[in-house]
Order: sequence, then C-alpha cells, then structure tokens
Amino acid sequence: MFDERRRKVLALLNSRYIYGKVPLLHAIVFLVEMMVASRLVAKFNSYYADKPVLTMMLTNSVLNGIADTVAQSLTAFRRRPLGKSGAKDEFLSIEIRELDRKGADLEGDFVPNRSLPPPFDFERLTRFMAYGFILAPFQFKWFQFLSKTFPITKSSGTVPALKRVAFDQFIFAPISIGFFFTFMTIAEGGGKRAVARKFQDVYLPTLKANFVLWPAVQILNFRVIPIQFQLPFVSTIGIAWSAYLSISNQAEEI
Repeated sequence: MFDERRRKVLALLNSRYIYGKVPLLHAIVFLVEMMVASRLVAKFNSYYADKPVLTMMLTNSVLNGIADTVAQSLTAFRRRPLGKSGAKDEFLSIEIRELDRKGADLEGDFVPNRSLPPPFDFERLTRFMAYGFILAPFQFKWFQFLSKTFPITKSSGTVPALKRVAFDQFIFAPISIGFFFTFMTIAEGGGKRAVARKFQDVYLPTLKANFVLWPAVQILNFRVIPIQFQLPFVSTIGIAWSAYLSISNQAEEI
C-alpha cells in the first residue's frame, strides 16, 4: 500500500515540468544536493582538519550524487522532445540520445507513455553515491602516495607533476574505471556474465574518453592545487565525467 502510494507520488512529481523541459522531481533532488554541497564547502577546512578521510568520502559521495542527477536530468531533457529535433544536432547530443535510447526501457514500471522521459531513479542515485563514498579513501591514499613519491618543489615542478599524471592515468585510472563498472553491475544485480559484457561493450571507449579529458585536468591539479583540495577539485571537475559514466553505465544496463 505504501509502495503504491509512493509510486503515485513520484509519478505525479515526474509529470510536472519546469518550463516544459525539466521534471520537477529532478530539480528538487538537484537543489537538495546543492544545499548539502554548499554546507560541505562552507565547513570543509574544519571538517578536513578533524576527519580528513570521512570528509573526502562524504564530499565525493555528494558530488557523485550531483553528477548522476545531472545525468538523469539530461536523459529526461533529451527524451521529452525525442524525435522532433532536426538532423543538425551536435555529436555530443546525438551520442547522449543514443545512450539514453538504449537504456530507456529499463527505467521504471510506471511510465506508460514511451514518449515521456524516465522517472527519477533513486536506486541508481544511491548506487552512484555509494560508489563515490567507497572509492574516496583509495583516491585519498593514492594522492598522498603521489605527493610523497613525486614531491613538487620551487625548483622542480613540471617533471614531478608529469610523473604523477603518468602514474595516475596508466595505473589508477584503468583500475578505478574497471571498479566502477564492476561495482555498478553487481549492485544492479548482475553476475559474472553481466560484468564481462559491460567490460566488452563500454570499458575501452570509457578509458579512451578518460585519456582525452583527465591528463590536462590532473596536470593542473597536481601542479597548482594544494593536496587537501586535490580530491574535491577532481570530484568537482569530474561532475561532467561522472555524468558521462552514469549515462554510459545506464546505456548497457542488463
């Protein structure tokens, strides 16, 4: 009874749109997340000084939640006018639409009209936030390891930064991307076959996209940003990247 009522409330909220484009529920979730993020930003230094690892875990989790909400909002925005736009869309728009089209049938039971965008998926949001929460301690220790192994000084800055980037991109990035797809697939209820298919379909394209974006970001991160802000900086820049991961993962969901 309660579950049925919850479904009806969510369906009602998903049927309300802001300017006829973004579902109201997506906007509400996004605003709540931004309020939590602003609170973390305001108190970050004091939280970090007291409990650095936990602060990173919470920060990473919230930012990953924002990224998935952005991804779901993009899906909702793209799906609503689907089929009415011209053929001159930019490549990124076409790519996102294709990904959304693949995962559209898996989104929920209470969307009777296929022309409507999928409802907001709170389970997907929870999985994505959990992934950020779990990964954060490893990222934290990894950045500490890079900082100690390749120290940046006034007389030597560029070469150690490049070494950090090389280690990060050729060691940590492939492992973290593999962990992401494995974690998400298992959390969605998939088994070994589902994980193998996920790796076969999306792992290499995602790794290639990683090599396009992250080397430049990490050079700036390691060269300029203080160590206590490196993970939050990466997570903030990574909102767009994480949204891409979320859409990619949803596209191949079993």
